[in-house]
Amino acid sequence: MKTSDIIATSGVIILLIAFLLNLAGKLSAQSKVYSLMNFIGAGTCGYASYMISFYPFVVLESIWAIVALISLFRVPRGTSD
Repeated sequence: MKTSDIIATSGVIILLIAFLLNLAGKLSAQSKVYSLMNFIGAGTCGYASYMISFYPFVVLESIWAIVALISLFRVPRGTSD
């Protein structure tokens, strides 16, 4: 197994765990942990895709990671926290 395969597998596992925890009702899609898992998983998958020069997936995962990163720092309306 190549290094890029190990990195991609790690990222996919993180994304799937977040998704499954959300479906099971254990992790809200609005939680910081969910967003962090999506950021790390998508970033990892994007990096692995870059390593193998598969650029359409680099774009997809980069956008996914950016959206997750933005949601980590978003303050809900009506709050000051």
